[in-house]
Amino acid sequence: MNKRKQHVIKMAHQLFIDKGFQATSIQDILEISGISKGTFYNYFSSKSELLIALFRMIYEQLEHDRNKLLIGQDPSNIEIFIKQVELQMETNRANKLISLFEEVLVLNDPELKKSIRYGNFKMINWLYNRFIDIFGESKKPFLLDSAIMFTGILQNNLKYYHAAYGTNVSIHQVIRYSVERIVKMIEEVSKTGDQLLNPEFLDNWLPNNSYCNENFKKKLANIVLDLKKMLDHSKEQEKYIELLDFIQEELSDSKNPRRFLLESAFLSLQNSNVFQEKQKVKYLEQLIQDYFNQMDKISLK
Repeated sequence: MNKRKQHVIKMAHQLFIDKGFQATSIQDILEISGISKGTFYNYFSSKSELLIALFRMIYEQLEHDRNKLLIGQDPSNIEIFIKQVELQMETNRANKLISLFEEVLVLNDPELKKSIRYGNFKMINWLYNRFIDIFGESKKPFLLDSAIMFTGILQNNLKYYHAAYGTNVSIHQVIRYSVERIVKMIEEVSKTGDQLLNPEFLDNWLPNNSYCNENFKKKLANIVLDLKKMLDHSKEQEKYIELLDFIQEELSDSKNPRRFLLESAFLSLQNSNVFQEKQKVKYLEQLIQDYFNQMDKISLK
């Protein structure tokens, strides 16, 4: 994401915290971030889309930081998992995300609700995969149920612990207690063989995961980087970098990539004379086409 767009999101985030999402107008965002209305609508189709971009930006950084905690560590080490969950809770608290979630959930905004629902599914998916690391493949049939139960246990423990002790809440203590409870529950359900939800439901909840995987993202990042390197001496360098960033963000991070905008952005790249190696531009076009071909197949299932 380019720095100017990040700046707009950060300024809007502060307004959402200070005034609330509903009370913040687009004009407020324009004034505090120093951009024109036209620039705003180049970045976002609405205030809701800006909020979705904010959530995405925060959780991309969280994902990066969570993964850093695993570097050089044993993935089955439950202490690392506790640190990862604690990082997530601290991220939510530092960014005032819970109050934002509570505010937007009462709004009649389908896209916002869909985005939050999708984020919940991604969290369950992360927990499920971490539980496989910790408890092993043999317990896999029971770990989607366990991931769902863990979120409920943790959220309610935090809620009522906070009600009891106020600001003196020890997040670490609550997380450790909740993890210890789920460990016992996983032992129990794996012995009894009780299963409520088959883990295959994750493929239905997160269909994009089946295509927009790490391999695809790596290919996309590499070709975008190669094309950017060709712009070193271009007078319109910033314009084309923004177009490339937009294409990468839309394909890698958006739950519903906007095909018409991607096609328009790519057409601008294709019609330019700044890229000497046309084969690399064609490769990017093929990646975009392959992506939507796969998404079309998924939607027909």
